Amino acid sequence: MLTILTDKGTGIVTSVPSDAPDDFMALHDLKSKPALRTKYGVKDEWVLPFEIVPIINIPEFGDKPAEKVCNDLKIRSQNEKEKLAEAKRLTYLKGFTEGILLVGEFSGRRVQYAKPLIRSKLIETGQAIIYSEPEKRVMSRSGDECVVALTDQWYITYGEPEWKKFAEECLSNMNLYCDETRHGFEHTLSWLNQWACSRSFGLGTRIPWDEQYLVESLSDSTLYMAYYTIAHLLHDGDMYGSTTSPYKTGTND
Repeated sequence: MLTILTDKGTGIVTSVPSDAPDDFMALHDLKSKPALRTKYGVKDEWVLPFEIVPIINIPEFGDKPAEKVCNDLKIRSQNEKEKLAEAKRLTYLKGFTEGILLVGEFSGRRVQYAKPLIRSKLIETGQAIIYSEPEKRVMSRSGDECVVALTDQWYITYGEPEWKKFAEECLSNMNLYCDETRHGFEHTLSWLNQWACSRSFGLGTRIPWDEQYLVESLSDSTLYMAYYTIAHLLHDGDMYGSTTSPYKTGTND
């Protein structure tokens, strides 16, 4: 597959030609172009005997969605990046929110519900570990490439079951412009769990219970929104805090 980044992680990824358009076209190119196999030292027996194995059924696309969308868009090779981007746009989100798993212990369930169950199962049985990496190369303002380190932070637990339940109920009662917008919210609610809200340097407000950390700037904006909902109680109706409130316990910070 020509788009794999060999400087990110191991450079090895799982190929899913049944529902990933990029993977389907990579397999198609290798099977149909002997010269390409020769160029990269890929043996015939590594690709020629293998056919697509359906694992997800997506409404409107069937159980081989990558093959269907690539044929519909008349994609001829993995070099047609714009068409492949459109193919992914058509299938990825719909596959996650509406796709039905066809194999394994959780067969018959929607992908968005089966995915966290499979993840937990793999971790519990020792077949997987939790691993995080940046989505792309991280560059500093000085133009230097950054090495990302795992450090202690405070997190806001947006994935807490009761909060998540309220958010999902709220979303179900909202009138949205289109299904794509609703699916976007559903997708975010499905993966959003812990969000880092602290940092160890720079300007900002100290976290009251652990003053070696500052409130991270993006989370700072989120916290202000929550604060505004109770500001009238803390300031007795005065937004500048010049009056005394029975709920006030410290400074205006």
